[in-house]
Amino acid sequence: MKSTIQVLGKVSPEAVSILTPEALAFVADLAREFEPTRRSLLQARKARQIEIDAGSLPDFHPGSAGIGAKEWRVAKAPKDLTNRRVEITGPSADPRMFINALNSGAQVYMTDFEDAHAPHWGRTLQGQINLRNAARRTLQVSTPEGRDYRLNAQTSTLVIRPRGWHLAERHLLVDGQPCSGSLFDFGMALFHNAHAQLDNGTGPYFYLPKLQSHLEARLWNQVFDFSEDALKLPRGTINSTVLIEHILAAFEMEEILYELRTHISGLNLGRWDYIYSFIKTFSGDKSMVFPDRSQVTMATHFLRSAAELLVQTCHKRGAYALGGMSTYIPRRDDRAANERALGQVRTDKEREASQGFDGAWVAHPGLVEPVHEVFQRAFTGPHQLHKIPEVKVNASDLLTVPTGEVTEGGLRNNISATLQYVDAWIQGSGAVAIFGLMEDTATAEIARAQLWQWLHANTKVADGRTLTASLYTELRTEELGKLLDTRPHDNPGSLDKAAELLDDLVLSPTFVEFLTVPGMRYLE
Repeated sequence: MKSTIQVLGKVSPEAVSILTPEALAFVADLAREFEPTRRSLLQARKARQIEIDAGSLPDFHPGSAGIGAKEWRVAKAPKDLTNRRVEITGPSADPRMFINALNSGAQVYMTDFEDAHAPHWGRTLQGQINLRNAARRTLQVSTPEGRDYRLNAQTSTLVIRPRGWHLAERHLLVDGQPCSGSLFDFGMALFHNAHAQLDNGTGPYFYLPKLQSHLEARLWNQVFDFSEDALKLPRGTINSTVLIEHILAAFEMEEILYELRTHISGLNLGRWDYIYSFIKTFSGDKSMVFPDRSQVTMATHFLRSAAELLVQTCHKRGAYALGGMSTYIPRRDDRAANERALGQVRTDKEREASQGFDGAWVAHPGLVEPVHEVFQRAFTGPHQLHKIPEVKVNASDLLTVPTGEVTEGGLRNNISATLQYVDAWIQGSGAVAIFGLMEDTATAEIARAQLWQWLHANTKVADGRTLTASLYTELRTEELGKLLDTRPHDNPGSLDKAAELLDDLVLSPTFVEFLTVPGMRYLE
């Protein structure tokens, strides 16, 4: 078959400079080299899930004793990734949000093509345009109202999160097959910006999401080696941080660091996706039903254990340990409520700092200063790599199910949050303010996964009722009606599509792994 590269989506005049023949050829080379391995690893995920469904519980990797016994450390972090007290996150496609995040005062800005990104083709290309302009420090926006947004002289270090291995970019076909979303996002960003970033004293840095095993980390390392050779970059130029946001990856943290040791500087405990992965992985086990998600805090045993293990593993190997996301949106209309919420944020970050984390995530510029103050007080110097917790975490610690109730309020909150998020996601927003919090795809994934799990486990609600399909439908109809009442009758947004997708997910006889996959039918 003749080798071909086909772009199926519309391309704006500005995006032509992104989809150049040379850049497309580089991405195609990545696809041809690594697509077979990617598909094999996705099949391995399915096989592992079948084993778990049959009753096999995860444990620490039996073949890794040699790695644990060896004396090794990850490569020294780049200079502009040595202080990571506060990392702000946000969608890549909005140039104003991009500028505000880089100007926020956070040490790192992680711009997102994954959970905070609605992968419309045009918005994906706009994100790449924003990356290119930011790497060359030419990113600026002037609004019709006369406001100018420009980069400060000193900005946050830019780190890019590509899509996970499971997602495809259906608008680019390589030899007749959709390109991996991971390879497209990474390849375009690296091809266009690596040399400019190095010229400006920084480098090509990436956050790697949704890994489930050290073999998936090994694939990324192979991609990095291949790309450095192809673009004539010195070995180790590419640096990464891996998000531990899957329960299975928690059992292989040391192995993941080892596979990427020449290209990695840290691990991050992605708490919201981590919670979702637990529910998803054991969704068919009626003994592992979670309570309302509001009751699943970082103080619960399985999350505290994962946090302690991550810090110990990272610092033992010279890698940074990054804490979870604070999603609170500061408010000006209620000072007392705002201060109470900020107090909760401070308590959360004080706990992480005391556990040994070197920094943590925030979703809003208004949280940069208070979170920075917490970590500034906690330790001197740029990090606390010297702090290696003396903890012993067993498999049972990571698999302890949190206790609590399932309430009607929790049901309604999950329904409403999912409807609101998916509605906005279909319309192009991947980071959405819901109930005073900045939410991304992980929120909707937790919420709809709990609804499926509760329904299929015949869960008793706190008031004595059993969650049935009819009760779910009744509550969903009421929550949808409340949201529609707030919209103009001639402009309900995409709530009808959101309700359709939620019903499909919750009422499906089998658990659907990612809502974004069936949700793609609604996107451009």
